[in-house]
Amino acid sequence: MGERVILVTNDDGVNAPGLLALRQALAEVGRVEVFAPERNWSAASRTRTFHKPLRVDEVRLLDGSLGHVTNGTPSDCVSLALLGLLDEMPDLIVSGINDGLNLGRDVSYSGTVSAAMEGVRAGVPAIAVSYDTVSDRTEAPDYAAAAALSARLAAFYLGGGEFPEGIVLNVNVPYLPSERALKVKVTRLGGEAYSNYLVTGKDPQGRNFYWISGDPLTDVPPAETDTDLAAIAEGFVSITPIHLDMTEHSLLDGLRRLESQIGAAGD
Repeated sequence: MGERVILVTNDDGVNAPGLLALRQALAEVGRVEVFAPERNWSAASRTRTFHKPLRVDEVRLLDGSLGHVTNGTPSDCVSLALLGLLDEMPDLIVSGINDGLNLGRDVSYSGTVSAAMEGVRAGVPAIAVSYDTVSDRTEAPDYAAAAALSARLAAFYLGGGEFPEGIVLNVNVPYLPSERALKVKVTRLGGEAYSNYLVTGKDPQGRNFYWISGDPLTDVPPAETDTDLAAIAEGFVSITPIHLDMTEHSLLDGLRRLESQIGAAGD
């Protein structure tokens, strides 16, 4: 068996420190190929570009290694690589390390998670990794622990660990100011991770502007003790399996009565 190929992408842009830390850690596990967007696409969700051509250029990363940069979204980056710009299909996709956590219902916004979903849609196992930079108030957030954990997780699966089909592993790493080793919990998605509010004002021309903003919620409801939100609050790494099949199968039989009740008149 030849060297395993790992495709790395993100939504923070090709020059993000989290991407560099991830690339360097995963280089100890396999051959890393980087396809990353030229700018920040946070909260892009699964945005795809179909209305204009995409550009891909070779770029030298901050550590001198080579990668590829595109003017597309995180999901575009993965699609470009898988549809022919990589010389072979990767064995694994790792998206991150994101500047900030992707928890609870907010994962539906995440460009980091969505890039991993694009890989799983094409049949390639994928992991999304995010780090709590909000709590890491150092001058330059330290992604080393998150990168090392990502490499261990990648090595486990590339070494023969069974990766569930159709699943993205959403990994969130807390900020730990001490030297305590990271501990892991497998979790389900929680509820709301951020408050939402609207900031309003007027620009210099007197026109109204609106800025949608939010703050991390710190209180975890008692019913969510087994969620990613609770795990992070307790200082654990959260690993959540996310399935691309969003069908609520338990409701299918009950809802099928609608087939006849709302069908076209006269049928």
